[in-house]
Amino acid sequence: SNLREEGLELEYTDDVAGYGYVFCKIYTPWPVMCRYAEVMKLKMPMKTIQTSWKMLFDEDEDHAMRFTAAFSRDKDYLFDIPPQKEQFFSTAQRAQVVEFILKRKSFSPNLNDANEFGISKLLNDNIYIAAYPLHEGKVNSDMRSPRRQLLESWASVSQAFKKQPLDEIRKYFGVKIAVYFAWLGFYTSMLIPASIVGVLCFLFGSATLDTDIPSREVCNRTYDNISLCPQCAHDCNFTKLSESCAYTRTNYLFDNPATVFFAIFMSLWATVYLEMWKRYSARITYRWDLSNFDAVEEYPRPEYLARLSNVTTKKLNVITRMYEPYIPFWRRQLPYTILSASVVIFLIFVALGAVMSVIVYRGSIRGALSFKRESNRVSELTFINKYSSIITASTAACLNLILILILNQIYSRIAYYLTELEMPRTQTEFDNSLTLKMFVLQFINYYSSLLYIAFFKGRFIGHPGEFNDESLTQEECGTGGCLLELAIQLSIIMVGKQAFNALIEMGTPVFKRFYKRWKYRKEDSIETMNVPQWEDDYVLANWGPTSLFYEYLEMVIQFGFVTIFVSAFPLAPLFALINNVFEIRLDARKMILAFKRPVAQRVKNIGIWYRILDSIGKLSVITNALIIAFTTEFVPRLLYYIENGNLHQYTNSTLSFFDAKRANEHLKLGADNDTLDNCVYADYREPPWAEPGRAYKLTAYYWRLLAVRLAFVVIFENVIASLTSLMRWVIPDVPQQLQQQMRQHAYLTNELIMQQEYKRAKELGGSHVAAAFASRRNRQDTTVDGEQHVKRRINATTVINANSQPPPPPVPPPTAPNSTIVRDDDGEQVVDM
Repeated sequence: SNLREEGLELEYTDDVAGYGYVFCKIYTPWPVMCRYAEVMKLKMPMKTIQTSWKMLFDEDEDHAMRFTAAFSRDKDYLFDIPPQKEQFFSTAQRAQVVEFILKRKSFSPNLNDANEFGISKLLNDNIYIAAYPLHEGKVNSDMRSPRRQLLESWASVSQAFKKQPLDEIRKYFGVKIAVYFAWLGFYTSMLIPASIVGVLCFLFGSATLDTDIPSREVCNRTYDNISLCPQCAHDCNFTKLSESCAYTRTNYLFDNPATVFFAIFMSLWATVYLEMWKRYSARITYRWDLSNFDAVEEYPRPEYLARLSNVTTKKLNVITRMYEPYIPFWRRQLPYTILSASVVIFLIFVALGAVMSVIVYRGSIRGALSFKRESNRVSELTFINKYSSIITASTAACLNLILILILNQIYSRIAYYLTELEMPRTQTEFDNSLTLKMFVLQFINYYSSLLYIAFFKGRFIGHPGEFNDESLTQEECGTGGCLLELAIQLSIIMVGKQAFNALIEMGTPVFKRFYKRWKYRKEDSIETMNVPQWEDDYVLANWGPTSLFYEYLEMVIQFGFVTIFVSAFPLAPLFALINNVFEIRLDARKMILAFKRPVAQRVKNIGIWYRILDSIGKLSVITNALIIAFTTEFVPRLLYYIENGNLHQYTNSTLSFFDAKRANEHLKLGADNDTLDNCVYADYREPPWAEPGRAYKLTAYYWRLLAVRLAFVVIFENVIASLTSLMRWVIPDVPQQLQQQMRQHAYLTNELIMQQEYKRAKELGGSHVAAAFASRRNRQDTTVDGEQHVKRRINATTVINANSQPPPPPVPPPTAPNSTIVRDDDGEQVVDM
């Protein structure tokens, strides 16, 4: 009855084939649409204006320009309403109006009770099973429906290298989803130059591999006259440096002079990408009439009201004019907020514990692969011995990926539960709190192992005499540094995460759909082609309020891989590009075929995600500077080249001597001491024969190198910061052409309104009114009707210049669901909007 009082029309279906489901279809008549279009300030097309010149910088060749304005019932003559006026509003706008009513309509006689209103509350209490707008047509039967057209022009993999039909996406799914796909498409297109430069840097490493002096010296057995100290106890043995030839050559592919150039390029690329997105977003905002959009005051979440159902104290909301349950922040919300923060900190330590378990695994597998050999000749090396470092790094990365995926599922559920405990009042507050938790947890989960390898691994071990025989192995980098291991870790985690997410995203909705269809129709008594649209859509997966959140989060984590650690893996942008090209089409196909149609929502931009992307971009400058300075061999090689003029014997300068007999006894290796003299290990320390008290101490060259590394970090960060600041200043947020087009659009809109007002006044007031507008000289002598018309014209111009519209009528009290209701035998109901 409340819905009918609101003006909506309801139609109930009979029990569907005896399965206990009853659908209630909701229709929105013309008066209801007009009333709420004015309340919601929906922008609708105005009557066309014919002009002899084009819109500035407009790509459309049609000179008949279309304008929009916030709908007003008092000025409906300004709008291009077709003869069949029901076609004036799109189906997406109708669903938007219906949802607006459903979320605000009370289902209690007491209209001021904030606990008893809104479809969300009824769904949360299982009074209704579902509420959703209908898809437009069936993809298998209606070939001309908008849904089918989107499937062919947007969701097909064959369209992967074509532009997305963003306007059609906006009309069908709403602005919020269209903005996401616009951002994802723009991000993907910006990955193209980054991928090209990354591939060129990798090819540079491949082309110059044979000319690299340090790797050639290692592979040519230049240093085989001395043995490498063992890295573990018992089963390890003294080895030759030439055994790490494959590792050294592979490491050079990622650690070469082009790495520094690529790091600088990507730091600037991140800034350019964000600045260009702001310009592109400004175009979208203008194109979709979102420039003056203000979000409507949100009502409390039903989960929030449910948890406060026993609270007797209520407080008047001055915005909605409703009494809402109220509790002091320090009594209930503050304890849960502290609990939530404590749990998040605990989960961070759990992620760090997972990294420690991978370290233990890496030490165990390295010890297992390093066994004694009777001869040290390279010809007798097996495949496992020769590539033991690469095998260890790869298997450890795979194990780490498995732990990350498991923890990710756990973290998602815990973060959602903690956010519920905090009792955020509105959906926006809930989304912001969940975003913060999920990003922090996933940041630590995905990046902690990479940060460990990049900045901590092998930094605090010391010389071979400092670890005992209980140690499985020294956690140190191989010959040439840790960059190759970092590249392996990054590539496996990044590619594995994307493949797993794609499988889950596509598989889960399909599985739920088949399960729900089996549950809904246990017998195939009715052909699918003949099933009504509302029944066919019911078996689809639900598109929840946080569904788009996880899509954004996945891409933001990928952006972190592409920027934060890109100096270690130049091919990361290429893998991201390949993934995103298909991600867009697969996500589109998933939304069209596997999910219920979401209600259209209006937003101005990507919201909080832009600030997160900007923070990641700034963090990437620091991390790439530190990786180049402390993880790659660029700074040590540069300093050695400046001091010696070439790189001959460079590898020798990175090795330090240790007493091999002492290592044999300390580690209980069982080797013959008569054949041992000294062994070498990667570090900058004094030899055993140094002056008393200085043996195995850090050399002066180490401190000089450390100073150069720190100086490089400072210079790199300041140069990049200066360049990025300059680029932000040079690149305006709104293109100048767009500003001119917006001003011209406002001017022509004024002219259009005045033209229509004049035409209407002429029809209503007679010829004397037209004469009053024809001559400005006689404006003081016009009749009363003419004065009223002039005032009307001035008022219209003032409104447009102020970018506003006449105030809408007051918002009615919250209204009950505008939807389709389905009852089953248990008293449950299904609502279709």
